[in-house]
Amino acid sequence: QVQLVESGGGLVQPGGSLRLSCAASGNILSMNVMRWYRQAPGKQRELVAGITVGGTTNYADSVQGRFTISRDNAKNTVYLQMNKLKPGDTAVYSCNAARWSTNYWGQGTQVTVSS
Repeated sequence: QVQLVESGGGLVQPGGSLRLSCAASGNILSMNVMRWYRQAPGKQRELVAGITVGGTTNYADSVQGRFTISRDNAKNTVYLQMNKLKPGDTAVYSCNAARWSTNYWGQGTQVTVSS
């Protein structure tokens, strides 16, 4: 059983920045991959970014160049730095940890981009 807790969401102006955090109860290096997903009302959940145990990262085309996923192994925390935010980025952002075929999810944190 793994516990994931997201924080850092809020209301931000278009063009602004937010840094989301995902704190894990255990060693994040025991997971094959850590990911950030997002889901807007009435839409499917979509993958935003991921980082493997080896440090390889990947991003959705819609956030490439604006978002950065990273981790602090000593703090067992994964981050999502979001820059140049757009209204289309508004969603609930959730942290996901995957170990083989098992997935763990945080409770989500709301990000709202609006003037």
